[in-house]
Amino acid sequence: MNRTFLGAATAIGLCLAATGAMAGKADNTLKVELGGEVDTLNYYYNSSREGLVASLQIFDTLVVKDLATGEFKPNLATEWAWIDDTTLEFKLAPGITFHNGEAFTADDVVFTLNWAVDPESRIVVYDKVRWIDTAEKVDEMTVRVKLKAPFPAALDFLALAIPMYPDQYYAEAGRDGMGVRPVGTGPYRVTAVEPGKSYTLEAFEDYAGLGKSKAAIGRVEVATVADGSTRIADLMSGRAEFLWQVPADVMPRLAESDKIDTASVSTMRIGFVTLDAAGRSDADTPLRNKLVRQAINHAVDRQTIVDALVQGGSELVNTPCSPIQFGCITDVLSYEYDPAKAKELLAEAGYPDGFAITMTGYRDKPYAEAIQQFLAEVGITLTYDQLQYAALASAHMDGKIPMGFLTHGSSSIPDMSGITTEFFGGGTQDYTRDQEVIDWVMAGNTSIDTAERQENYTKALQKIADEAYWLPLFTYPLGFAYTADLSFTATPDELLRFYEMTWK
Repeated sequence: MNRTFLGAATAIGLCLAATGAMAGKADNTLKVELGGEVDTLNYYYNSSREGLVASLQIFDTLVVKDLATGEFKPNLATEWAWIDDTTLEFKLAPGITFHNGEAFTADDVVFTLNWAVDPESRIVVYDKVRWIDTAEKVDEMTVRVKLKAPFPAALDFLALAIPMYPDQYYAEAGRDGMGVRPVGTGPYRVTAVEPGKSYTLEAFEDYAGLGKSKAAIGRVEVATVADGSTRIADLMSGRAEFLWQVPADVMPRLAESDKIDTASVSTMRIGFVTLDAAGRSDADTPLRNKLVRQAINHAVDRQTIVDALVQGGSELVNTPCSPIQFGCITDVLSYEYDPAKAKELLAEAGYPDGFAITMTGYRDKPYAEAIQQFLAEVGITLTYDQLQYAALASAHMDGKIPMGFLTHGSSSIPDMSGITTEFFGGGTQDYTRDQEVIDWVMAGNTSIDTAERQENYTKALQKIADEAYWLPLFTYPLGFAYTADLSFTATPDELLRFYEMTWK
């Protein structure tokens, strides 16, 4: 399995001697290459991590969260208060304008929130806003947000996952226009877009947000380069100056160059395989049988995948959440690697010779191929289909995928409602549709009593494990490599803040 990254290692070997001076500092332009595409810059229709990164630069949220202290701080709002258990009131900051000159007011907040929760909008990040009932304008600079029920994580979601849009501009541009000509209040404005390929950011000179710093780097060019070896070759030759999601076994070689700095950090992103226990993709799927799902869990040697491929401090997970999130217990049933047991379970389920099935993913093909190999050893013939992220997300939400090899970073929200709700809360990506689990998850989301939240979440996580409703895999470490001219601090929230980066 170590041969997976041979191409990247070869690229390093070819380029080490040829590395020249980086040009970014000289012209105040940072060239970034990411592996995942950004098919639209309209945040609400792009649930990828790359989409969230773009959103951070272009748009602002009402509040921000201090990573060091965990405290919420002003951003587009200067003050906020709970009026009651289901009402939040925000006083908005004066003097803030959108990139097109439109003044930021209560009308923009009311429009954004009410539009986002409207089923007709069909946003793909609906689970981030589903707790909101309505937003009401109190006066020109005051808004009240009404919740459907108490939701303790409300400010966490508002700080990271719910950026504000300009009401007048969106009425003119619409969904597609916002995707290629986005207008926000953020530290950077967009000057060029090739959907799925690249976008260019320029520092917004009139930036006035309270919770973010004004951009120091004048221009950021972000390109999608799907092949990892090509990205590394570009970094070593100077065609790129910043990469993330760098494989752990490549990092030491990159660090040999005095022109390159590296960093690595643990994140709350986890990898997993969804299993169609509800029969959404096919009423006759073997995955509706608990014994089959248990067999799949026993068949995959997750630790070998971590040791041989993921590396970088990755750890196994047994629950649909990150261990660092509130509510995410680790004391649940786990399935040890036991191919003999897997074969026994398949025979008991009526599949002594196994069966054929398809798994669909969007990244980390070597990991998927390892899963494919392990399942083959117990008689399950797995066809792996890798799609672009947007196509996968659409098909998964439409209930068309028997097995989905996915990852999820919870939008960096340190509460398990940021992920578990999405896959076990009865929404479009729930392939279990277990009403008891749904009730527990939603009770945990809405209780203001911490102990009660934990009790409900614990019940949900234990049943998900007992029923083998999906195949949990491992946490994702995150590796960065970038020009030594750049001052950059890696953070565990798996986000990039170009506006905080500076040249040395």
